[in-house]
Amino acid sequence: MIVRSTKNLVSAFRSFSSSAVTRAHTSNIGKTPIRFQPSVSFDSTPTSLSVTGPLGTSTVPLEPYMTLDFAIPGTLTLNVENSEVKKQRSMWGLTRTLIQNAVTGMTEGFTVPLYLVGIGYRAALEADPRGKGEGMSGMRLNMKLGFSHPVIVAVPDHIKAEVPHPTKIVLKCTDKHKLGLFSAKVRKWRPPEPYKGKGIFVGDETIRIKAIKKK
Repeated sequence: MIVRSTKNLVSAFRSFSSSAVTRAHTSNIGKTPIRFQPSVSFDSTPTSLSVTGPLGTSTVPLEPYMTLDFAIPGTLTLNVENSEVKKQRSMWGLTRTLIQNAVTGMTEGFTVPLYLVGIGYRAALEADPRGKGEGMSGMRLNMKLGFSHPVIVAVPDHIKAEVPHPTKIVLKCTDKHKLGLFSAKVRKWRPPEPYKGKGIFVGDETIRIKAIKKK
């Protein structure tokens, strides 16, 4: 006759739960309320939202399944019909970010500095001899970046450029996306290189210096 310990038999069984664990999907960015100043006004249509502020007007596209809520004064909340749908959830966070950028751009604007690091690297802001063309401001950046010729970059009309120092360029714009595109256009002439650390640095950009292998 074999006698087994009751304690061992109890520990041998595993506890299983037949109830399913339900977790609702959401977007941490999309559900965050957007705060705005009294000087900002909104005009919404089924397909877009216009944001008007002291610096101008910007338009953000909206999807049919999105709704806007102004229940709390000075606060805008964006909602979607079904956050369980992956596309709605992803567009929820994206659209909320675009609206926040539009509010910031129409009230404060965006600013990004560019730093020219290298021996002889210089920049100057001058009038464009071609004048104000279509979409252009009539100004251009004249940069010396180590080439045998100066680098000329025309400044578009939606960008405000300043050169407070020969090695520093300050760009301002109400549209964060357009500001990033123009900054990248200037940077591509001399991307930072990892051996001597020379190039055009955008904002807080840093680069890790590599050691030169000596034979």
